[in-house]
Amino acid sequence: MPDLSSLALFAVAALALLIIPGPAVLYIVARSAHQGRRAGLLSVLGVQTGGLVHVLAATVGLSAIVLSSAVLFSALKYLGAAYLIYIGIRTLLARDEETDTEIPVPKVQSMKQLFWQGALINALNPKTALFFLAFLPQFIHPERGPVALQTLTFGLLFLCLAVCSDGMYALLGGSLGAKLRGSPRFARRQKYVTGGIYIALGVGTATVGQK
Repeated sequence: MPDLSSLALFAVAALALLIIPGPAVLYIVARSAHQGRRAGLLSVLGVQTGGLVHVLAATVGLSAIVLSSAVLFSALKYLGAAYLIYIGIRTLLARDEETDTEIPVPKVQSMKQLFWQGALINALNPKTALFFLAFLPQFIHPERGPVALQTLTFGLLFLCLAVCSDGMYALLGGSLGAKLRGSPRFARRQKYVTGGIYIALGVGTATVGQK
């Protein structure tokens, strides 16, 4: 097991990375601004559930296999990109009443969909697999115990920190969205901004290089 000093050093490094907004944060903020804080927080839980898939894959060595195979890497990359672009297009084509600012909270079924969408988006994100494969080994010392157990420990710690960090962004996005929704001009353009962000993230995912 990692000692306390290693865990503390890892936590500081992880927080430094998490504070910088990345694709996951942009997705969460877009969700939160578009559908409210609850939607944003559920998206956070979904995204980190997808991250858990990558942590477990890194723990058992599957990530290294996927990233070493051009076919598997491309399949993961394009599936993730296609799903993001699909969500973006569906948002852009939504009827006006579906994005009406008077709707207080999405239905329960919609909330479940938000969770699983976030999970699927991150699970299919090759950037997440690349990140864990590159970041976690820097803090692992084989002489301190099984590598798999250390990888799992650091990965779970990172996800816990990510929930806190991304949760703050979700709350900020929800507050910003609540203020902007008071503007009729923003209300008319909201779905275009949100849909555009999803499509941009999908295009960005499609351009990720294997190396």
